[in-house]
Amino acid sequence: MKKDKWVWMPHAGHLIVSNSCRFHLFTYVGKYVVSTVGEYESPRSKEGEFETIGINRLYETMVFKAHKSNNKCCPYEASDYSEIDFDGYNKPEDAYKGHLKMCKKWSIK
Repeated sequence: MKKDKWVWMPHAGHLIVSNSCRFHLFTYVGKYVVSTVGEYESPRSKEGEFETIGINRLYETMVFKAHKSNNKCCPYEASDYSEIDFDGYNKPEDAYKGHLKMCKKWSIK
């Protein structure tokens, strides 16, 4: 799928506490959705600090098989939450670049 056909959606695509994440990217790239989340603020977070969302990472990207949804704002969603690819990061710029890299990788599958 060409980059100009990717569908960027406004909500986090995975992680049960994603409503407490300040960083989220969610993109449909053909048969897949790529979800990146991070900057998790838990009730115990100190001012200006974020909690890890996994072992030694503040951000993560996961890829899932996709299907059409009935949501107008997010027309695609994960078919199930068994990730088929993953990467973790500790800087927002790395999370952004990692998201784009996964989108490119899975758009040609």
